[in-house]
Amino acid sequence: MLGLAKRIGAKIFQASTSEVYGDPEVHPQDETYWGRVNPIGLQSCYDEGKRCAETLFFDYHRQHNLKIKVARIFNTYGPRMHPNDGRVVSNFIVQALQNEDITIYEDGGQSRSFCYVDDLVDGFLLFMDVDDEFKGPLNMGNPKEFQIKELAEMVINLIGSNSNIIYKPLPEDDPKQRQPNIDLAKEKLNWSPNIELKDGLELTIDYFKEII
Repeated sequence: MLGLAKRIGAKIFQASTSEVYGDPEVHPQDETYWGRVNPIGLQSCYDEGKRCAETLFFDYHRQHNLKIKVARIFNTYGPRMHPNDGRVVSNFIVQALQNEDITIYEDGGQSRSFCYVDDLVDGFLLFMDVDDEFKGPLNMGNPKEFQIKELAEMVINLIGSNSNIIYKPLPEDDPKQRQPNIDLAKEKLNWSPNIELKDGLELTIDYFKEII
């Protein structure tokens, strides 16, 4: 894709990920943080694949003056997610709608920041339209932090489900905290998310009710 963009003179956008920060020692994470990724861990092919892609984007920019935009996306959710995509929001909603047990790891105290898809896409469009000199990387996500147990309880309550929460050991290399510092997005794009987690979950639950 980088070769194609070079040949036709296109601007190219990379949907990178907060996983480039790994299990971070810096909280919240800003774009200057280089991350803490286990290169041979269970999640490493995803983490390192995205890190490699960022490298290639910046190499093409430096070598060929290619116009690039690199966004680091933090936990996105919303309607049209696949029921079996393995993400925590879709997993919890599908389990709760079917009154199945909801699995969380350790005590559920790990934190994540959840960004509704409409907010994220608005940010993408602003990023692509802003001056080409600003290429990123740019954190894009909702800086409001929630524990995984809080998320599970919120989903159960919104659905009125009879699901129980069960606890399992924490998987290897699962990050304990993940929260974006979005000061750069605010400064460069005048962008920040507007949709609260409860409101976004209600819209997402309505979608899953239709398809399940």
